[in-house]
Amino acid sequence: MKPIWIVDDDASIRWVLEKALARENLATRSFASGREALAAFETESPQVLVSDIRMPGESGLDLLAAVKESHPGLPVIVITAFSDLDSAVASFQGGAFEYLAKPFDIDKAVALIRRALEESLREASVEIAPAETPEILGQAPAMQEVFRAIGRLSQSNVTVLITGESGTGKELVARALHKHSPRAAQPFIALNTAAIPKDLLESELFGHERGAFTGAQAMRRGRFEQAENGTLFLDEIGDMPFDLQTRLLRVLSDGHFYRVGGHQPVKANVRVIAATHQNLEQRVRDGLFREDLYHRLNVIRLRLPSLRERREDIPILVRHFLVQSAHQLGVEPKRLSEEAQRFLAGLELPGNVRQLENLCNWITVMAPGQTVEVKDLPRNLTQAQPATSVATVAMPAPSAGPLSSGITTPDGSAIAASSPMGFSAVLPNGADGWIGLLELQAARMLSDGQVEVMDVLGRQFESALIRTALKHTHGRKNDAAIRLGIGRNTITRKIAELGIDGAKDE
Repeated sequence: MKPIWIVDDDASIRWVLEKALARENLATRSFASGREALAAFETESPQVLVSDIRMPGESGLDLLAAVKESHPGLPVIVITAFSDLDSAVASFQGGAFEYLAKPFDIDKAVALIRRALEESLREASVEIAPAETPEILGQAPAMQEVFRAIGRLSQSNVTVLITGESGTGKELVARALHKHSPRAAQPFIALNTAAIPKDLLESELFGHERGAFTGAQAMRRGRFEQAENGTLFLDEIGDMPFDLQTRLLRVLSDGHFYRVGGHQPVKANVRVIAATHQNLEQRVRDGLFREDLYHRLNVIRLRLPSLRERREDIPILVRHFLVQSAHQLGVEPKRLSEEAQRFLAGLELPGNVRQLENLCNWITVMAPGQTVEVKDLPRNLTQAQPATSVATVAMPAPSAGPLSSGITTPDGSAIAASSPMGFSAVLPNGADGWIGLLELQAARMLSDGQVEVMDVLGRQFESALIRTALKHTHGRKNDAAIRLGIGRNTITRKIAELGIDGAKDE
């Protein structure tokens, strides 16, 4: 094992760290400046680098940038003044493993260095991942059945109905069916029928002629025409309005349609793949879905398993999503410890793969260090709250269950504006974001006959925002109030009403 390098212009700090690490039987090498350390990098490298930020000449941030360029996997711990928040943020943006704030506890410093050391040794033993990641990941028997079905359908143009819970990856399967079909070189057009208002859906599907309705300034091609010779994926088909179901049935039966306001038939050479999380048989019995359309769509049926049915896939999915998230943010991928992997594998994740992906986005931004332990996961998960929790900024793609407070987001759907890292740029709002999850949770509570839903969800939402703001301001409620855009008296009253701990006046 290579030594631990200590870079600090303060000889006393170098001496203290050297002696403490020697007691742990860890070899060290010390440098009085960043320039000396960079010169040593030309011939050798450490297992872990510990560097002060403020030094004459090459600063610790300069050293960090140079080291990360040549040794991206090397854990770097930076030492900074306790109040130097800008330097701490800059360190993380530069790829630092963690930082030590002066004055630091020597035992905690040694523990942190040991953690970085474990990360470094683990990094050295990890095999290089394949250059190309499969479009769908899964080793569980249930997923292997899905892969077999995709293979059997690879040379077919038959209509397919994909069923499964929200977040199981139905669109990914639809794209795979298209990619491995004879139509692969032609367009793949996706439309979520539940996301388009009823009055616009007909025009969205079939297009319209000029002057067909107010605002129709020109002829517009619909999704069927856009997907000509290719594949049209209709997601959430169970929510399609009943009268439009009749028009869709006619297209599937006759192979042609009329634009809105049009009189000339348009031929449709399109393969239709539909998906739903609903029980279509029940909707047929309830008179909400046409039985003849159901049979027309249900030629080949693929059911996607929930994450509960394929827990053995969670580790490989987590690794993939952490690499993907790190690539999007331009940082080093984080890794779960074995204990954290076992913990996640035992959770009930109602949002399925999408929820797991968003949790990994949360981990990439919010978890300290490169190796993530159980204690680093969102608080509502580690405090034995149900994994059905959803959280926004404090409420870690998308699922639902009772909202909870704390900086969490098992589905990761919305670390929003109060996040200091601007996570909302990574995780979209909308139907698949936190607003959609909130709507889904409200619908579930209303369906269960619960009362005072507005009050319950409102209190949880306020608690989530205030807890996150307090964490961001290190418990200073006045600063939190300013960040949230509310008054000092308001936040004081809310903290008391909601039973929030950890706030302080200064």
